Amino acid sequence: MAPHIQDMPPEGGYQKIIFERIPAKSYFGGYAMIAGYLGITAGACYLFYLNKRKVTREEIEARSAKIAIHPLLLAERDREFLKQLRRNRDEEEKLMANVDGWEVGTYKGEPIYKTIPKDKFIDPMYNEYYAHSSYWDWAKRAHLKFWT
Repeated sequence: MAPHIQDMPPEGGYQKIIFERIPAKSYFGGYAMIAGYLGITAGACYLFYLNKRKVTREEIEARSAKIAIHPLLLAERDREFLKQLRRNRDEEEKLMANVDGWEVGTYKGEPIYKTIPKDKFIDPMYNEYYAHSSYWDWAKRAHLKFWT
């Protein structure tokens, strides 16, 4: 039978167990960190300044374009308004063509506005303006705050 061999520590013993705090390696000192912060902040401020100038220029250009096209849009809106009034009048004339004594723009031959001169324009009410269109067109205009 072979003799039993006991495991023993190596010659000179085991290494010491390290249990004390090992500080992290420092790459930058305090002054270098402050200088880096100031450098990055200065670079970011410069880039912000360049971006702000560009955004301001684009806002001015967009505002100028809106101001330039606004009269044209108003004129087109008014033109379409008058065209719709003409379409309404033509539709009324076509619809009431077979009714005896019907005169377009009057109520049973009587002018609607007796105290207003004939050449004076009166804005129609929503119901009159959208008389020959779908209900949803009228609803969108009459209840505009709900649709936007």
